[in-house]
Amino acid sequence: METKSVWQATASMPKFSPLADNLNVEVCIVGGGIAGLTTAYLLMKEGLKVCVLEALDLASGQTGKTTAHFVTALDDRFFAIEKIHGEDGAKIAADSHRMAIEKVEKIVRDEKIECDLERLDGYLFSKGDSRVNVLEKELEAARRAGLADVELIANSTIGSFNTGQCLRFPNQLQLHPLKYLAALAKIITERGGLIYTNTRVKEFQGGDLAFVKTESGHKVTARSIVVATNSPVNDLFAIHTKQAPYRTYVLGFKVPKGSLSKGLYWDTLDPYHYLRLEKGDDTHEVLIVGGEDHKTGQDDHPENRFESLERWTRDRFLMTSDILYKWSGQVMEPVDGMAFLGRNPMDRNNVYVITGDSGNGMTHCTIGAMLVSDQIMGRENRWEKLYNPSRISLRATPEFLKENLNVAAQYGDWLAVKAKPNFADLPAGEGTVFRDGLKMVAAFKNESGDIELMSASCPHLAGVVAWNDVEKSWDCPCHGSRFDAHGKVIEGPAFSDLKKLKGLGDEVVADLKAQPKNKERKKPEVHP
Repeated sequence: METKSVWQATASMPKFSPLADNLNVEVCIVGGGIAGLTTAYLLMKEGLKVCVLEALDLASGQTGKTTAHFVTALDDRFFAIEKIHGEDGAKIAADSHRMAIEKVEKIVRDEKIECDLERLDGYLFSKGDSRVNVLEKELEAARRAGLADVELIANSTIGSFNTGQCLRFPNQLQLHPLKYLAALAKIITERGGLIYTNTRVKEFQGGDLAFVKTESGHKVTARSIVVATNSPVNDLFAIHTKQAPYRTYVLGFKVPKGSLSKGLYWDTLDPYHYLRLEKGDDTHEVLIVGGEDHKTGQDDHPENRFESLERWTRDRFLMTSDILYKWSGQVMEPVDGMAFLGRNPMDRNNVYVITGDSGNGMTHCTIGAMLVSDQIMGRENRWEKLYNPSRISLRATPEFLKENLNVAAQYGDWLAVKAKPNFADLPAGEGTVFRDGLKMVAAFKNESGDIELMSASCPHLAGVVAWNDVEKSWDCPCHGSRFDAHGKVIEGPAFSDLKKLKGLGDEVVADLKAQPKNKERKKPEVHP
């Protein structure tokens, strides 16, 4: 089954042309997901001239692969946030996510957007968690953070699955993210904003003569630049050492209509799981279940994650039938649990970033748009310190060291023995990495049976990419850059493609020439 989210299958985004000339605006926003489009909308409401530049199509990145939970029940737990950021920090976190939900609801109401928005309860359960009193600890911390209406109840209302005790978070929100953003894009352009897609930015400069330059050589000058990409593409180190990329997996199951109660559901396990319902037709709904996360590029068989997710779901929800949708996405996890929103570290004051979703991308991106808009307009915002991208959280030092030691270990791949494969045995549509002398080579067999060779060195900071069998992509295990099967960059921090290779060793070249083309060969089964 092709990986495609339920949103991509049930809605479409408007199409726009690439930038074809130089341009001058007040604010240039790089990234056409929820962060970029919300920022553009809010700044247009302030009367500013804005443009949005998107490398691919609108919402083609992580916004199109979300499960769209707008919540105050944060993935990183309030007792953990309080430990790192203090009680005041936890209060700001709770308040900012609550206000982001209200902002989204206000936009939908003011603009009369049809996007299936619903307010509903959320439930956090811990069944199977070996930690003692984790729900009680979270209840106390959530209430100290100002969420006075959170309560501990005996069971959720999800149906056949007995979650046991859980925390009920009232008044959460869900919607169809692409319907929401398609409407925002239409509003932006109808009111004079500019949107350009298939326009990749390769150069950024802040300061008095701020500009971005595209891959095609066109320049956009602006008073302010906002980098609203999932992972910042405008710097090498500043933020990438403070957050880590994780792949997360989602399945959409067909269930009889009315067999499950609507709500947002999350567990406290590791790996963790999250659920919601989406409408289907007159007879069925779609149970969306996600989780089974792992570090990007650090699982040799990511397809097994779907199998684990399916087992977990079918063991608990006997009414599930067909799998209608499956997809995966990428989550950026800051070492201290809070997103990086605001002025870019070690840069001029008119360059801003929105990154570090920490599993709560819908609200973190909306918070980022609100905060950055205030900064551009010269208004004080009491959230600024908590989300400051330049912050150093000393209490998060153990996590910082753990993640960066993990990154350092990935460079050991340059010393690894990776034998040249028998290309005749490589199934069409698959890839592999091997060593050719001092080179690490990424090889992809296309559907015609031809082998495409490229450098396996990520152009960001030279990590050795790994083949992702689920998404048919090359993923960097260091900082999460991703490339399609042919080596074209699809996700930062890299912003250039994998280098095509021609001059390989004689033995490799001879092997390629000798190999038979076998379009009928099937991929061997892989069992967990």
